[in-house]
Amino acid sequence: MPQSAIHDVTQTMSIVQDPDETSRFGFRTRHVVTSGSAGGRLRHVFVAVMLLLCSDVTTADEGMWLFNDLPIGLLQERYGFDPTDEWAQHIMLSSVRFNSGGSASFVSSKGLVLTNHHVAADTLHKLSTPEHNYVETGFLAKALDEEIPAPDLELNQVVSIDDVTERVNAVVKAEMSTDDAFRARRAVMAEIETESLNQTGLRSDVVTLFGGAKYHLYRYKKYTDVRLVWAPETKAAFFGGDPDNFEYPRYCLDATLFRVYEDGKPAEIEHFLRYSEDGPADGELVFVSGNPGRTQRIFTVAALKYLRDKRMPYVLNYLRRLEILMQQFGFEGDEQERRARDELFGIQNSRKAYTGMLQGLQNPVFLKSKEVAEAAMLEKLNANSELQQYSKAWETIEDVQRRQAELLGQTASFNSQLYSIAETLVLMAAEDQKPSGERLREFRDSARESLEQELYSPAPIYDDLELVKLADSLGRFVELRGGDDPFVAKVLNGQSPRERAAALIQGSQLAEVDVRHMIADGGPASIEKSDDLMIELAKIMEDEYRRLNQIQEELGELERQAYAQITEAKVALMGASGYPDATFTLRLAFGRVAGYIEDGTQVPPWTGMAGAFEHEDAHGAKGDWVLPKSWHQHKDNIALDTPLNFVCTADIIGGNSGSPVVNREGELVGLIFDGNIQSLTADYFYSDEVARAVAVHSSAIREALRSIYDARDLAEELGK
Repeated sequence: MPQSAIHDVTQTMSIVQDPDETSRFGFRTRHVVTSGSAGGRLRHVFVAVMLLLCSDVTTADEGMWLFNDLPIGLLQERYGFDPTDEWAQHIMLSSVRFNSGGSASFVSSKGLVLTNHHVAADTLHKLSTPEHNYVETGFLAKALDEEIPAPDLELNQVVSIDDVTERVNAVVKAEMSTDDAFRARRAVMAEIETESLNQTGLRSDVVTLFGGAKYHLYRYKKYTDVRLVWAPETKAAFFGGDPDNFEYPRYCLDATLFRVYEDGKPAEIEHFLRYSEDGPADGELVFVSGNPGRTQRIFTVAALKYLRDKRMPYVLNYLRRLEILMQQFGFEGDEQERRARDELFGIQNSRKAYTGMLQGLQNPVFLKSKEVAEAAMLEKLNANSELQQYSKAWETIEDVQRRQAELLGQTASFNSQLYSIAETLVLMAAEDQKPSGERLREFRDSARESLEQELYSPAPIYDDLELVKLADSLGRFVELRGGDDPFVAKVLNGQSPRERAAALIQGSQLAEVDVRHMIADGGPASIEKSDDLMIELAKIMEDEYRRLNQIQEELGELERQAYAQITEAKVALMGASGYPDATFTLRLAFGRVAGYIEDGTQVPPWTGMAGAFEHEDAHGAKGDWVLPKSWHQHKDNIALDTPLNFVCTADIIGGNSGSPVVNREGELVGLIFDGNIQSLTADYFYSDEVARAVAVHSSAIREALRSIYDARDLAEELGK
């Protein structure tokens, strides 16, 4: 499963400004949805829908549960397991979130952190050079002094969760306009976060839950001295490539180890996951602790139809364009291929995942079932005089979708890392003149350290790649607005998109971190007098950016209030609403290790290391089915009966990549890295009939370290 967004993923996709969904710094939002390929048997998405909607099967293992509201009764009833507060606290404190997107866990008392290779790929890419391509060749630090510092990585560990709903809702009055309600809510959320930061020194984020019915304050301990310890080769981590992604059986060692440091030494970690000796048994109850990026299970029919008919086709067209762009750049040479690889991987994953999700939405059986359920609910509401007022929420959502459709194609940003840095500097200079509670959310005081962690990243910026991306982005800007548009003419400054892009890159010094510091430290005066061409372009775009952002804020507030009312209506009719949609915050899912039936054939829950070699042979050891040389060189040393991958019924989505899979004892038994093709519709509904989460077996990681990568000390450190 892929990583979640770098930007504020607490907002739903429906109010995102532009489909590239990049962070403010131009790094793409890696794997916002799900990792892997939607190629192959997409017809099984339809099967999953039919099984859910047309059968009597109960969705026993559904749920991405809040750690401060776990389904204790459900677990007792269905699995005879009663998790204690101590158990839950230990799992929570052992879990980690990557600021670049994705999940992880502490796996030793000396700061080892386990995540996926594809979660680590962003860092591996930034650390690589033409001489040392760690993405391709892998990496192993034989000693602590060989561990490589990541340039801008921040890891977050949740230490507490508080319900602040009453305080947030208290500032929003019934007589307020939508704009006033948004500003009041934003101000009090910033106030709560700043108070918490000042009191505890911890990163503090107020998160919107249940569409706006609840607000929780998450406090995180941050680790910013993070170092690479071990990564396998891509051929091992992504064995089978795109053709095998979203498929099962799988044979991937999608794992990487980092280490967190404090005061220049490996951090002393109290809560970390012990290592299971044998891993899970068939049918065993397991748990997944991670940060699912976002789901849309609360969405109304109107919102889903907007996604089906407008938003997703628009996004897919853009992703296809980017995919071709990056492929063509990579064809220019080995070094260009290396520079483009990480972005291309993310684009392809997103494109394939969106394709699968769209197919699920295009299935008339699914939408019809939603329409029937929604009509029945509205009928009950309208028949109850005390609940009638809630029915207006559905009308509000429908109107918001219409207005969102009108915004498609209106962008005020460009696909360039240098431009994104310039945009940040320009906006930051203006926002810093306001009280924290009145700023754009990403510029609030409580988020400043994380903002600067990325803004001042020393990661390399490649002019040739920047030129290709910016030129195409400017060209798309012309296409969307028209070549005769006065604003387009101002942006292009009398040049073609490629000429303008070249001039902008040559006329900018923002690749230098010291220059960014100097401009930021100078505030508005520095922005005003800057002759950096990227800064000048960001100044031209600022008013348009703020105009579109204000519209989005209004639509977001309307949605927030409407979905809060829908949640209240559902509770009034059906009782407690269970778990909220995913928000890239820590959740606990549960399920059982289980195979499934596909096309009449039983798919086993396990694959083994021997099977990887057999899978390679079956495909003629060609293309994506070539194991790295290290595996063949050490084949005689490998315990080939070691399990490699397995599947379980836990409810996961993008952002769960790197999540630990643990057993009842809280021991690590696996590492989530994907979902099968039947899980693509998890954004909108869950079924445990055929949808499965795919994990690397804990034994495979240890066996590979011992027998393939000559890292026995590291293998022994796991879980200690």
